[in-house]
Amino acid sequence: MPKYKRVLLKLSGEALAGDKGTGLDEATARPVAEQIKKLVDDGVEVAIVIGGGNFWRGRSSDAIDRTKADQIGMLATVMNCIYMSEICRSTGLKTAVLTPFECGSFTKLFSKDRVNKYLGKNMVVFLAGGTGHPFFSTDTATALRAIEIDAEIILAAKSVDGVYDSDPGSNPNAKRYDRMEMKEIVDKQLGVVDLAAAVLCMENHMPMYVFSLNEENSILRTVAGETTGTIITAD
Repeated sequence: MPKYKRVLLKLSGEALAGDKGTGLDEATARPVAEQIKKLVDDGVEVAIVIGGGNFWRGRSSDAIDRTKADQIGMLATVMNCIYMSEICRSTGLKTAVLTPFECGSFTKLFSKDRVNKYLGKNMVVFLAGGTGHPFFSTDTATALRAIEIDAEIILAAKSVDGVYDSDPGSNPNAKRYDRMEMKEIVDKQLGVVDLAAAVLCMENHMPMYVFSLNEENSILRTVAGETTGTIITAD
């Protein structure tokens, strides 16, 4: 049985690229969509934020202004959300893509009322475009939107299976935390999310579950409270 009624799922753009590392990979995205379909069928309301790292990560050179570079990143998240929205629709889900700025007929403008309306109709809502402002990461947008739409928890699906005290890729003795407080993320600057996002979560009592997207049915198991990973409390 699902443990949560309303969740905000954060997917990394790189996760959607699969082994290619860049762009989009349907073989990787489809199992994610199928898990989301099962969640909705079980009565869970799902909103989704996707990063843009499979297309764009910061400035490619000093010749590009930071504001413009961040705007490119925002558009990368819009592309990812439109793509993932279509993969979800192919499983039978109804979806909507919302952005904090006008994108013609591609998306609709974000508002909490619109999110509540769509989630109440069993639609999956994709929250694209970040905050709509430069200098804020998709981590910060995730925290902000989760708080704004009254999500119960942020489900952060990553390439690693939780929060470690050091980089597990370079340190085979790195220790994984099963449970920790958001304050520790801030105090130790562990880097699992940026500091602005961590502070937002801490001040607004928004918990986060960090887990690996690569484990089979990890989204479903996390919502049921069964998966391995790190629960970050914010009481």
